Amino acid sequence: MQEISTTNVNLGGHFHGSLLDMILNASFMVQFVLISLLFFSVISWAIIFMKYRMLKKAKRENTTFLEMYLKSGKLSDVFTLSNKFSYSNVAKVFRAGYAEQVTLNKFMKENPSVPEGSAPSAFEIKGIDNIERTFHRAGSTEIAKMESTLGFLATTGSVCPFIGLFGTVWGIMDTFRGIGTKGSATLAVVAPGISEALVATAAGLAAAIPAVVFYNYFQNNIKVMVMEMDSFISELLNILERYYAKR
Repeated sequence: MQEISTTNVNLGGHFHGSLLDMILNASFMVQFVLISLLFFSVISWAIIFMKYRMLKKAKRENTTFLEMYLKSGKLSDVFTLSNKFSYSNVAKVFRAGYAEQVTLNKFMKENPSVPEGSAPSAFEIKGIDNIERTFHRAGSTEIAKMESTLGFLATTGSVCPFIGLFGTVWGIMDTFRGIGTKGSATLAVVAPGISEALVATAAGLAAAIPAVVFYNYFQNNIKVMVMEMDSFISELLNILERYYAKR
């Protein structure tokens, strides 16, 4: 009687103990869940490698640019040299603000309204405000670039465990449905079906854990770079305010 029950009840497929066999012999829904999790995992790792490479270059170029900025005595020289820093968000913000400052100086030379040595005119004060807005607008653009695609990592970290759990629940439901249809079965027959279902949960965690780890890692790095960029913007604004106050 025991042999008949083992032969007739097909709850876990032909189980041979290997992970590949469990995946191949799993139900269609579990396999669909595993394919979905594989998609999330592949995209997440592509984003991780791309973002790690980009932030590493940006951090290195920021350090080099700031060292060059401190050694240089003229903003015009810094602007010329800043063009070679294609990944540095600090250099990009500087170029945007400096271009606005050059436009302001050009307009003031063409439309002189305040004698030399006088207090800053309303136009000069408004011009400084324009430069500040340009700095912050460029900074917001750089922050958006650094944080792009991180939302997918956050989604992967929060959703994949539930997708894996759904596959596991579905597989266990399928297994117990077979038990109810065919009658009682031994643990040796039921265990393969349950183990195949649990593969989905393991796959969900395998996709989610790296995504969460690197999401937090990238967010911390971006936070440091944003603080560095804000400090640089504040320093430049102080320099420009002192410059126009001396005019």
